[in-house]
Amino acid sequence: MTTAKRDTYTPETLLSVAVQVFIERGYDGTSMEHLSKAAGISKSSIYHHVTGKEELLRRAVSRALDELFAILGEEHACVGSAAERLEYVVRRMVEVLMAELPYVTLLLRVRGNTDTERWALERRREFDHRVADLLKAAAAEGDVRADVEVRLATRLVFGMINSIVEWYRPEGSDGRGGAREREVVDAVARLVFGGLRKAS
Repeated sequence: MTTAKRDTYTPETLLSVAVQVFIERGYDGTSMEHLSKAAGISKSSIYHHVTGKEELLRRAVSRALDELFAILGEEHACVGSAAERLEYVVRRMVEVLMAELPYVTLLLRVRGNTDTERWALERRREFDHRVADLLKAAAAEGDVRADVEVRLATRLVFGMINSIVEWYRPEGSDGRGGAREREVVDAVARLVFGGLRKAS
């Protein structure tokens, strides 16, 4: 586990460290003592900035959720056919997941044991429903194969995208960084829309 240096400590550093500890130990298995050791600061210094670990959790999952919901308001998510909007949203979801990897990973691991976790799960469901509505609209417009059940397709698409947190690492063993990210985005889009779209 990486320990932050005291002289570089900021509330953002604390949040970043907390997310890593939550991912490594699980939120329930993380104490304020674990957080203070990982951040390299005293518990009282943490309490100077936040009320406790649940506030850190809420800030972290809010960051992921805000980024995801922001996609739905972007121009290309709002104009064009439902299939075009859906493809744009899917591509952007993958981009956000990779750009905010620790925060999205934590979001995907909350289990609903606290008020914050239940709130995060409810927001995730809301986002999922909004994307599912786009898929339904694409099906209604005739751009999705008739032999694909929309609810099942939605779950499979989310399953594929969400699984990226388990294996994707930004540094990449190939050292290409951004090029590798583009490859992942393009591969997901090809797999999803190659299977969903009606043959022309």
